[in-house]
Amino acid sequence: MAPIKNQQKHGYRWALFAAALCAVVVVLGAFTRLVDAGLGCPDWPGCYGHLTWPSSDEHVARAEALFPEAPVEHDKTWPEMVHRYFAGTLGLVILGITLATWRFAARAPAMNYPRWHATGLLALVILQAAFGMWTVTLKLWPQVVTAHLLGGFATFSLLWLLALRLQDRPWSLSGNSHRRLLGLRPLIWLALIVVVMQIALGGWTSSNYAALACTDFPTCHGEWWPDTDFQRGFNFAQSVGPNYLGGLLEGDARTAIHLTHRIGALVVTLVLLVLLYRLWQVPLSRTRRLAGVIGLLLVVQITLGITNVLASLPLSVAVAHNGVGALLLLSLVTLAHRSYSAIRI
Repeated sequence: MAPIKNQQKHGYRWALFAAALCAVVVVLGAFTRLVDAGLGCPDWPGCYGHLTWPSSDEHVARAEALFPEAPVEHDKTWPEMVHRYFAGTLGLVILGITLATWRFAARAPAMNYPRWHATGLLALVILQAAFGMWTVTLKLWPQVVTAHLLGGFATFSLLWLLALRLQDRPWSLSGNSHRRLLGLRPLIWLALIVVVMQIALGGWTSSNYAALACTDFPTCHGEWWPDTDFQRGFNFAQSVGPNYLGGLLEGDARTAIHLTHRIGALVVTLVLLVLLYRLWQVPLSRTRRLAGVIGLLLVVQITLGITNVLASLPLSVAVAHNGVGALLLLSLVTLAHRSYSAIRI
């Protein structure tokens, strides 16, 4: 049995490494989007026909001759390509994990390796590559950019869940604690749903350049309910035009998106506060520690969101807002996994 145990541990470490690498990809994606480098390279998968990006004067002149409508901007080419390199490396790592998981499953069928979980991850990362290509070819169409963001968060969450499953260390709980934790499952699902919806709203806010549609807090333009245009703000069939860099929506439409994201943040806060209160009632130190982590991440995320508004979207704060949002989602994924894998003693 010892060799099988070592194989499982090996798979756990690779899944953990892939999750950490995915965190880097998510942060790099946020950085690329926030510095307006999403079209830093007008082609895909290369950059102006290069494997890296044009750097010498000769290469720049040749690139601009090939793409006269897209002059080379060095401060935008390198973020886009670095993001692609890390994303490509992540795809190769996930391919290796998938192949290894199927091999381990064949060698030790009784160990119940999550081979279909790994296979689904591989399919998702291939789809993510397609969304990365469409982000460029469709010129930052908000629907594609938002879907690409959600795909990145989904990949991150599923990699973390795969690591937890390969680690295979379920909580052992007494009858009362086990019953209380299982009773929280509907609330945990609700928390996951509202957080994912809020992440989608955040992606829609960012891809439509609506983060600064309101520059005061808690009011917007000095009003609790300013002029809004929800029909245009959430028109998912909107056209792109020549490209969507900088956005095409009018002020009222962007305000509608921004306000919806704020309302979503309020809903998330209320749901998570109820969840934390219920979780704290489970008489177990480990559940209370996890509740503390979720509560801390929630406070940090709210603080970063308010700072983004009042400080006019500082790059470091905006990137951190994306990263902490991902960690908040992972903390809920962890809680969900613990609630479903817990063993009653």
